[in-house]
Amino acid sequence: MEITADRVVLIHYTLKDDAGTVIDSSSGGEPLAYIQGHGNLVAGLEKALEGKKDGDTVAVSVAPADGYGKHDSALIQRVPKRTLQGSGEIKKGMQFQGQTPDGMRVFTVTAVVGDMITLDGNHPLADKTLHFAVDIVSVREATAEELEHGHVHGAGGHHH
Repeated sequence: MEITADRVVLIHYTLKDDAGTVIDSSSGGEPLAYIQGHGNLVAGLEKALEGKKDGDTVAVSVAPADGYGKHDSALIQRVPKRTLQGSGEIKKGMQFQGQTPDGMRVFTVTAVVGDMITLDGNHPLADKTLHFAVDIVSVREATAEELEHGHVHGAGGHHH
């Protein structure tokens, strides 16, 4: 069966950066299940899988624009510690959810200097070219319920 919109696809994948370092991989675990055409995957990967069939192996390099976006310096903010009241001790590498004009984003603490904290709302993989190696395990029609919710039910709890 071909991968087209509204079909449930199970894939095994390995994601590497330009240096060949593995960033993420499903091997050794459950395959990742997603619904094609619902934005469950980064755009460039979804595009590359369109029209492929179960049993196919796909290697694709996704440019930042079709992946996690370009690094945006407007998403880096310095805020006083008191704006994150009740978070306990704030350390570099901690993550907070914050509201932005584009909706909810995860901000990572990149620096703590005195009473000021630097928060970076860019995805850790912003500006990176993503190199995916994908094995397509199976393709099936989605159920009405899955389409209504926009994601697959009953598959392992992996959400990316």
